[in-house]
Amino acid sequence: MIIENIPTFVNMSAIMVCMVMSVKVPLGECCPAALALMNPDAASELALVLKAVADPVRLRLLHHIASDPDTTVCACHLPQELGITQSTLSHHLQRLVQAKLVIREPRGKWAHYRLNAPAMDRLIQTLQGAVV
Repeated sequence: MIIENIPTFVNMSAIMVCMVMSVKVPLGECCPAALALMNPDAASELALVLKAVADPVRLRLLHHIASDPDTTVCACHLPQELGITQSTLSHHLQRLVQAKLVIREPRGKWAHYRLNAPAMDRLIQTLQGAVV
């Protein structure tokens, strides 16, 4: 292990002790009680949502749909506005629907999309809880 260029304020003894310790300390013994691990199912659900918004096109779509949460957005004009094909748009919208961030409403030839406000609220609350 190369230990050069480590700032002098780093306590190397403490780091080495942590590295060689093989005893697992339960969270409650070393961490404040407020710290807790996220439920695995909740983490999987959140990962799906975060993957859905991690794409720039989907983030733009979500922003467009969320810009007026009281109305729906028709998919008919979006490919031209985004500079993508209809099939690419369908793929991106399907990912947002699968993540439950938007709700698809078929209307004749086209589908309309609206924001799933409760899902967005849960996402925002979860992210706020992670940074507070």
